[in-house]
Amino acid sequence: MKSKLLTKGTSAVGMVAIRIISTINPVPAHAGVPGVFATEYTQILNYVELAAQLQRQISMVQNQFAQIEQMAKHGIPLNGQIFGVIASDMTDLRQVVNSGQALAYTMDNIDQQFNERFPGYLPSSDFAASYKSWTQTSNASTLGALKAANLQNSQFNNDAALLQTLQKQSNSSVGILQAIQVGGEIAENQSEQLMKLRQLMMADMQSKGAYQSTMIQAESTKQANSDAFFGQTQITSDGVKF
Repeated sequence: MKSKLLTKGTSAVGMVAIRIISTINPVPAHAGVPGVFATEYTQILNYVELAAQLQRQISMVQNQFAQIEQMAKHGIPLNGQIFGVIASDMTDLRQVVNSGQALAYTMDNIDQQFNERFPGYLPSSDFAASYKSWTQTSNASTLGALKAANLQNSQFNNDAALLQTLQKQSNSSVGILQAIQVGGEIAENQSEQLMKLRQLMMADMQSKGAYQSTMIQAESTKQANSDAFFGQTQITSDGVKF
């Protein structure tokens, strides 16, 4: 509205200048009155210059209004910023990896639990029961890792919907502030995805670690039982046992 008024004002100034020029009747150049014509002609030039100055001032005001409108547009915030629900997702993931007899990375006393289940080179009076316990731990740890992967698979739809929303916000952002806010949302979403990836890697390490410990413990217990029964085998420098 202000720009329209300024435009109308500009047109009015131009019309006034034209009317001034058209209404002033220059005196014919008779002998003895050349100074009168020169004075009126100078006044006309002054009026034209004044109109030009007013035009420039109006243009400056129009530019200032345009700058103010742009500044106001850059300061418009998003109606509502969208962030993920990483806290609840991480809690759910920690719970699924710690199930049954799993040797979960989330345990507070993981050192004690590991040493109790996999004591290393020690004979066992009931190898079958010990082996059963080791395999249960390995299987439970593997199952926890699979559950973690399955849970993240079920979260893909929500993650994809969030990503689409962020893309729409990015395409429709108005001004610098909204663009910055959308960038913050995207960065936060990337951080969440990296945290979920880290948790999947830890679950995978949990599964592999439990399996390796089961295999090593089984061999160590077999050797310990054999040595306890037959006595420790001596090995010479040339590799010959006796």
